[in-house]
Amino acid sequence: MTTGLLLGKFAPLHRGHQLLMETALAENEQVLAMIYHAPDVTDVPLPVRAGWIRDIYPRVEVIEAWDGPLEVGDAPELQRRHEEYILSRLAGRRVDRFYSSEFYGAHVSRALQAEDRRVDEARQQVPISATAIRADPYNNRHFLEPRVYRDLVSRVVLLGAPSTGKTTLAEALARHHATCWMPEYGREYWARHQQDRRLSPQQLLEIAEGHRRREDVLMTQANRFLFVDTDASTTRHFARYYHGWVDPRLEALAEETARRYDLFLLCEDDIPYDDSWDRSGEGNRRIMQAQIRAELTQRRMPYFALKGSLAERLQQVEGILRRFRKYPPLAESLAVQNDRR
Repeated sequence: MTTGLLLGKFAPLHRGHQLLMETALAENEQVLAMIYHAPDVTDVPLPVRAGWIRDIYPRVEVIEAWDGPLEVGDAPELQRRHEEYILSRLAGRRVDRFYSSEFYGAHVSRALQAEDRRVDEARQQVPISATAIRADPYNNRHFLEPRVYRDLVSRVVLLGAPSTGKTTLAEALARHHATCWMPEYGREYWARHQQDRRLSPQQLLEIAEGHRRREDVLMTQANRFLFVDTDASTTRHFARYYHGWVDPRLEALAEETARRYDLFLLCEDDIPYDDSWDRSGEGNRRIMQAQIRAELTQRRMPYFALKGSLAERLQQVEGILRRFRKYPPLAESLAVQNDRR
């Protein structure tokens, strides 16, 4: 059994890395990918980057190098440090071919006593680098698998009762950031399918599932942020309002929102109520707003509350986004959570 080895940060995994992996998979029965922690290069955590490889290439065995050397270069002492670390992590496992498109292919291959297998070293087949992608992921997204690109985009969800300005704000934010926004699918569905201003439990589940499908498509087209008008937890509120109970699948989708979205914005009910035919009155708006706020608190989901006019809310969100990082260091993450409280 022949074994190929790849080494890198994969920050992010791009088509050039994939060319290496696919070449290694075609030429070996076993392929290992050693991936460095690299907090000095990228905010994206090691488990996320390792997950890309595991999902896209399940035949590749991923070795997470949490304590690997952070410094890189061609100085002999740095080369020796990397060689010793790689050999220690392999723990005696034989490697037949070492795959790279970098200068370090020579010295690592010698240390492994393996074939130095360079692939597209001139970057002619895949003319991109991870550095260039990190500088501008959106304009280089054609070099990224959708599975990878989605993890570089932040989902920002706007919550609130009907007539709290979510749609207007989501559209304005998307225009300002030259990106996409996800309209509330439930409004479109309700207009087509409602009977006596009601929907069945199955139809409410279809709203939540359809919203997610559309949202996932838009994630591959978004520029850094995707602004989302409501989520499955909002549909769950309507299920309770209409029927007094929630379909178990809808319940599960609503619970997943805590992990699905990166930033929660609550649009307050301090703006005039727009009494349209498809809404149930200002009194119900106050009740639902209180329920949404209570649920966020009960589920310990940090959120930012937005008040005032559209211009004021835009200014508030811009202040939040300037400080926001999708993958913040732990200390910074705790500080932001305290600010939200």
